[in-house]
Amino acid sequence: MNLLQLDFDPEIAAKFGDVGDQSIDLLGVPLFDGPSLWTFLIRFGFNLLVCWVITHFLYYKKSQRRDYYFTYMLFSSVIFLILYQLQNLQMEMTLALGLFAIFSMIRYRTEQMPIREMTYLFVLIGLSIINGSGLTSSYTAFVVTNLLVVLLIWLLESLGFTHRQATKIITYEKIDLIRPDRREELLSDLRQRTGLDIIKVQVGSINFLKDTAFLKVTYVPDDPEPNDIDMVTKFKNK
Repeated sequence: MNLLQLDFDPEIAAKFGDVGDQSIDLLGVPLFDGPSLWTFLIRFGFNLLVCWVITHFLYYKKSQRRDYYFTYMLFSSVIFLILYQLQNLQMEMTLALGLFAIFSMIRYRTEQMPIREMTYLFVLIGLSIINGSGLTSSYTAFVVTNLLVVLLIWLLESLGFTHRQATKIITYEKIDLIRPDRREELLSDLRQRTGLDIIKVQVGSINFLKDTAFLKVTYVPDDPEPNDIDMVTKFKNK
C-alpha cells in the first residue's frame, strides 16, 4: 500500500471544502479553466488553419477575390466560436444546424453570390460546425474528416471541374445567322465582334419587325472578377 496515498473522506470535504479544487467561480462559472482553455485554443487554431488552407491555396489561387477571402475567414471563425460556446448552453444541435443552414443561404444585397463562392462558403460552414461541435469519435477521425474535405476540393480543382464560365445577353441584328444550320457562322461572327472566347450560344426572343434577336452567349472570362452587368440589356431611364 502506498503510504503517501490519502483516502478521500466525503464528510470532511463537505465540511471543510475540497482543497484540491482551487478554481474561483463567478456567478457559477469558473473564472479560469486552464485545460479547457488549451483545448479551445488548439481546436480553434486547427479550424482556422484548415479554413485558411482551403481559402488561400484552393479558392483564392484561382479567383483572386479579396472580398470573399475576408468573408470566408471571418464567417468560419465566428461560426466555430458560436458553436463551441453552444456546447455549454446544452442547446439542441438540430436547432444550431438549422440556424447556420439559414445563414448559409443568405445572399448579400450588394451582388448575387456566384455558385462557386457559395459552394466554398457552404464547405467552410460545414467544417466549422464539425470542428466547433463536441467530439463524438477519436481525434484521428476528427483530423481525417478535415483532411478528406481538403483533398476532395484539391482533386476537383486540379481536374478543372471548377473552370469558371460566364454568360452575357446580346441583342443581335444578323438574324439570318441564328438558324441551327448556320450555328458555326454565328459563333465565328460573335467571337470576332466581341473578342470573347464564346463556347455556346442560345437564341431567345426574335423580333422580325426590327430584325433583332436576343442571344445568351456562354464564354470563358479572362478576368477572375465577375461582371455584375453581364445580364443587363439596357439601363433604365431615371
